[in-house]
Amino acid sequence: MNKDLTEGPVMKSMLLFAVPMILGNLLQQCYNVADTLIVGQFLGKNALAAVGSSFTLMTFLTSILLGLCMGSGALFSIRFGQKDEAGLKESICASFALIGAAAVALNVLAFACLDFVRVFLQVPEEVWGSMREYLAVIFGGIAATFLYNYFASFLRAVGNSVVPLIFLAVSAVLNIILDLWFVLGLGRGVAGAAEATVIAQYASGVGITLYSMVKCPELRVFGQGIRVRWRCVKEIAGFSILTCVQQSVMNLGILMVQGLVNSFGPTVMAAFAAAVKIDAFAYMPVQDFGNAFSTFIAQNYGARKAERIRAGLKGAILASMSFCVAVSALVWIFARPLMGLFVEAKEAETIWEGVRYLRVEGAFYCGIGCLFLLYGLYRALGKPGMSVVLTVISLGTRVALAYVLSPIPFFGVTGIWWSVPIGWFLADTAGILYYVVRRRQLLSWN
Repeated sequence: MNKDLTEGPVMKSMLLFAVPMILGNLLQQCYNVADTLIVGQFLGKNALAAVGSSFTLMTFLTSILLGLCMGSGALFSIRFGQKDEAGLKESICASFALIGAAAVALNVLAFACLDFVRVFLQVPEEVWGSMREYLAVIFGGIAATFLYNYFASFLRAVGNSVVPLIFLAVSAVLNIILDLWFVLGLGRGVAGAAEATVIAQYASGVGITLYSMVKCPELRVFGQGIRVRWRCVKEIAGFSILTCVQQSVMNLGILMVQGLVNSFGPTVMAAFAAAVKIDAFAYMPVQDFGNAFSTFIAQNYGARKAERIRAGLKGAILASMSFCVAVSALVWIFARPLMGLFVEAKEAETIWEGVRYLRVEGAFYCGIGCLFLLYGLYRALGKPGMSVVLTVISLGTRVALAYVLSPIPFFGVTGIWWSVPIGWFLADTAGILYYVVRRRQLLSWN
């Protein structure tokens, strides 16, 4: 059911809307985590390194589509808050055509550049064979990623965060069952893990598409002669492309760091592959809370409710920071047993390197929590360019410091780990200062 976030108790509305998004994206992480866990335990260190590096690459590629969908979703929320049904339908037509074309182009490019991946990511010879086998299958799921994220963004924009959760839950369970069957039962190795993921992705993508077309009258606009004005296309492009750039820059920086990590060999690659999954699970809830916060702000911005926006901002900061402090403590304490879930006990060096990563990252989750709120705030207030600036600061610092510190013997690979929280806090500082200085203009509708 669609939910109007411009009415009712501020924190209760935001949290009730956020919880299904948080649960949904935790389930979405199960796609690759299931692959990583099963591959790491049953196929060995090199296979784990292959799947882990593939995950970083796929995160970058899908972030392009995710950014486009999130940008469109912000505009959908504003139109919903304005009660502008005609404008909403026009935006749906324009965004679907734009993002659909981008998905087709991305899929073709991914397959065309498959063999370039090894050079770009500095993948060792002993890992490349398995990684190429995995990628050749996993690229087939890009279309499903588009379908799921587009319709999930629409449903969330109009206040429905439950249905995307349901489809993700079904596909996550399907993915785990198929992973076990294909890898252990059929002995299909890393290709089997990829096949399981792609099948599960299509289950969620096609399923949510059919549901949305049947249940949401706003989407029944194709073939109805809806006129899409150039102004609408520019508006969609402005929101979508800048949010896409923000997401892509963020993940391109991570991809560049992945190449540097790979240069340290399979042990560090495997440690990074496992630790990144734990990291993602740890701060995923606050990332999704930032997205829910963005929808809340966008609907109220469309409805011109400045006081409600300010109240939502204060409550979101308190909730996000409280969560980050608690999760930081848990990850620090349980870093070793968490690594043991993904890596065989005999791989002591791999486990220890993963623990070092988690104890650096895990101490500073407040930094990334604040950054996700800033991304959501500026996207909702029609300033997606500011989100790009913050991402460039965060990732630029991360990449630069990683490449400067890691060759120094005193730091080594630990220099890569420390570059991350430093980048977070520099971006937070810039984002907060911008809000303090421009607060009146940001909440002005003149």
